[in-house]
Amino acid sequence: MKKQKILLTGSGGMVGRNVLEHSALHNYIVLAPRSNQLDLCNYSQVEQYLNDHQPDIIVHAAGRVGGIQANIREPVRFLVENLDMGRNIVSAAKKTGVKKLLNLGSSCMYPKNHSSALVEDMMLKGELEPTNEGYALAKITTAKLCEYIMREDGAYNYKTLIPCNIYGRYDKFDPLNSHLVPAIIDKIHKAKTLQQREVDIWGDGTARREFMYGEDLADAIMRAIDSFDSLPNTMNVGLGYDYSINEFYEAAALVMGYDGSFVHDVSKPVGMARKLMNVDRLHEWGWRAKYQLHDGIEKTYRYYLEHCQ
Repeated sequence: MKKQKILLTGSGGMVGRNVLEHSALHNYIVLAPRSNQLDLCNYSQVEQYLNDHQPDIIVHAAGRVGGIQANIREPVRFLVENLDMGRNIVSAAKKTGVKKLLNLGSSCMYPKNHSSALVEDMMLKGELEPTNEGYALAKITTAKLCEYIMREDGAYNYKTLIPCNIYGRYDKFDPLNSHLVPAIIDKIHKAKTLQQREVDIWGDGTARREFMYGEDLADAIMRAIDSFDSLPNTMNVGLGYDYSINEFYEAAALVMGYDGSFVHDVSKPVGMARKLMNVDRLHEWGWRAKYQLHDGIEKTYRYYLEHCQ
């Protein structure tokens, strides 16, 4: 039986690199161009690449990503680059006749300040979180473009997975660009190394977040590729439970052997009070995350010690 050909965008990012390491990928022919080989912001280049290589399925995992500081600092870049990448790969896929596309969205596509778990049909049902609104708008537009193409022509299956926050090996640990968990690891490691007895936490630490280990998302993506026909058109991928910011710091300190104390800087922005994914559709489809928080932090810290000091 002929192997199907997968085009993976974002192969140099955290999600892409975890997908490339997944054991099930050997069942496919994989195209994994880096940004210097395929500029997703250049439509004509994207269309030419698809014409030349004719993939059977595209996994769109590329994106300009960053934590709260980066999103506040560069909203134009997060909106424009993600919008260009998304619309170019989806539009070029349709133009060149690629029938299957798996688009990765983001939990920031959902309205802000919902204490209940976020369900897939809540998209565009309320105001977005201002601190990452540009990124969210780009991701929403790309997901809607996939939906509209399927609505106009049933021969095309362009589906969207909406992951919760992800952390893990190959993450960004620079405080200017990192998300919560890698930022915590970097901050606690430096405090431990410098023998500092206090680590600051933005806000009062009660805001809650859902973070899934990167290898789990890669596994969900591979399952989606293997079972594409049964995959819902839009589906959350997450844990279904969350932790407070304080609990993330406490878990990291325990794993990393830091016995100092934490102080809260309530003058700093904290984003949404809670952002938890409803995973009923995911569980009905038959997939669950495997890694617990302490295990994921331990593997991530090991990577940090080996590669990021």
